[in-house]
Amino acid sequence: MNITKPTLLLNEQKCRLNIEKMIARSKHLNSSLRPHFKTHQSKKVGEWFKEYGIDKCAVSSLEMAKYFYNAGWVDVTVAFPLNVLEYTTVNDLAGKIKLSLCIESLETVQLLNDFLEHPIGVFLKIDAGYHRTGLDAENFEKIEPILQALKSNPLITIKGFLQHAGHTYRAKGKKEINKIHAHTSEKMIRLKNHFQNQYPDLIISNGDTPTCSVSENFEHIDEMRPGNFVFYDVMQAEIGSCGYEDIAVAMACPVVAKHPDRNEVIIYGGAIHFSKDQIQKDGQTIYGLIAEPERKGWGQPKEGWFVKKLSQEHGTLHVPDQDFDSIKIGDLLYILPIHSCLTANLMSKYYTLDGEGIEMFRYQS
Repeated sequence: MNITKPTLLLNEQKCRLNIEKMIARSKHLNSSLRPHFKTHQSKKVGEWFKEYGIDKCAVSSLEMAKYFYNAGWVDVTVAFPLNVLEYTTVNDLAGKIKLSLCIESLETVQLLNDFLEHPIGVFLKIDAGYHRTGLDAENFEKIEPILQALKSNPLITIKGFLQHAGHTYRAKGKKEINKIHAHTSEKMIRLKNHFQNQYPDLIISNGDTPTCSVSENFEHIDEMRPGNFVFYDVMQAEIGSCGYEDIAVAMACPVVAKHPDRNEVIIYGGAIHFSKDQIQKDGQTIYGLIAEPERKGWGQPKEGWFVKKLSQEHGTLHVPDQDFDSIKIGDLLYILPIHSCLTANLMSKYYTLDGEGIEMFRYQS
């Protein structure tokens, strides 16, 4: 493959191994796996899941649900608060697939009841500690009237409670991931138990890659909904969700300039390719790590090499003194992204190590 510009490479072997491992974990933990497809956003990668027997998924938008319906997925949860302005899309999809939506207010339920034409499942989106959005897991008085309003509509099946423990992404290792998981799980189980006599079929859906990758106690957690695990990234490796050898995507970027006076190398690859996600490590702000090239693909990060700054198209690398002269203008460097979800979304296409192009979902205007 002739790479001439920033190109997102996908190691199919590593990706498939990540899928296999998560399926094995879900079976070991006795928790149903509904992978979140917002990371890879690809019909092709979705087919790999089907090969392993996965027949349901989660997505982050109704438009993405349409994309995967067209790829043959007919059991789809939109794990994002319902946008009531998309009511025509809701009714179109609900008439074709087993669609589940997320709500978090009585006002949304009332609007949903006004326009809904076909059967759907509904999860209450719960905030069990991340504080991004969702209902307070301990506010039973607020949750009760929402459940009653949902129950009043014969087209709605109440599925249960859905949460995303996104604060695990700020954890400092497996011990802290497990502590967060225990805390959020306790809240979710207490919530389910409170309402289970009235609603005996409620399930708990848990959806973050760190806990699904490392935590062992999923008792009473009925569904796992991780997404990032399919590729992993630098952030996940640093917090202990995976090893660097598990990262299945890397950006190939051309070297376009060198500045010996400040030990900086400039690559064609900036914020429009990687986003501006970052980690702090050893007192440095890092926007990506440079991996050792291998005969086919990439290996571990190079010691002391990192992306120190991003602008729109430029990436500025720090390179150790002893390695600077080894870099030539026109070289291709493999950059491991901090956050593979945003990097993949920005690039909108992958290439396998064999040069096969893999298209992704793109929002329609």
